[in-house]
Amino acid sequence: MKVAIFFGSKSDKDTMKKAADILAEFGVDYKAYIISAHRAGALLKQTVEQVEKDGAQVIIAGAGLAAALPGVIA
Repeated sequence: MKVAIFFGSKSDKDTMKKAADILAEFGVDYKAYIISAHRAGALLKQTVEQVEKDGAQVIIAGAGLAAALPGVIA
């Protein structure tokens, strides 16, 4: 996996799918994760650490409303 896509809830899925579609169009290996920064902080931290260990070169993160997810991942 070269790219990890994180979004905060299922309601963000349609927006983040656009990024996934472009990656797929160019043959870029990616994996998407739905993890809330507010409700699952420990799981988010653990998952980000794991994708980094697995060799992810890019992380795309987005969320609606409060949009804490990108900042927490950074």
